[in-house]
Order: sequence, then C-alpha cells, then structure tokens
Amino acid sequence: MAEIIELRERQAARARAQRRRTDHQSLAEAVGLMRDNLAAVAELMRSAPESAQPELLDRVEKLTAMIRYGIRMMDEAGDGAAGKA
Repeated sequence: MAEIIELRERQAARARAQRRRTDHQSLAEAVGLMRDNLAAVAELMRSAPESAQPELLDRVEKLTAMIRYGIRMMDEAGDGAAGKA
C-alpha cells in the first residue's frame, strides 16, 4: 500500500513540475513579446511628432512595468521550482 501512495506522490510531483515548466515557458514568451513591442515603440518615438510622444511614453512606461512584473514572476516561479523539486 505504501508503494502505491509513493507512486501517486511521485506522479503528482512530476505533474506539478511539468506545469511549472509550462508556466515559466509561457511567461518567458510573454516577456519576449513585450520586449519586442517596447523596441517597436522606441523606434516609433524616433520619427513621431512631438504631439504623439506623450502617448508613446505612456506605452513605454506600461510595457516596462509589465516586463519587470513578468521577470519577477519568472524569478519567483524558478525559485519555487528549485525549492520543491
């Protein structure tokens, strides 16, 4: 009976680890996309008229905040995965 319980616990641990890997991969893709968008906005600012720059700066601030948050989430997910594996 103990072997069955141990097997189930191992299977559950593997499933949790797989979910963490998938979550981390999704976060990494999202952060990469936001970085690409940030680069595009920075390029737009070069040629944008002065009247459009406040809106573009607002986009830069929002994207930067979201990137920081995403990186922080990836770091926390990585720490949690290392601590539980």
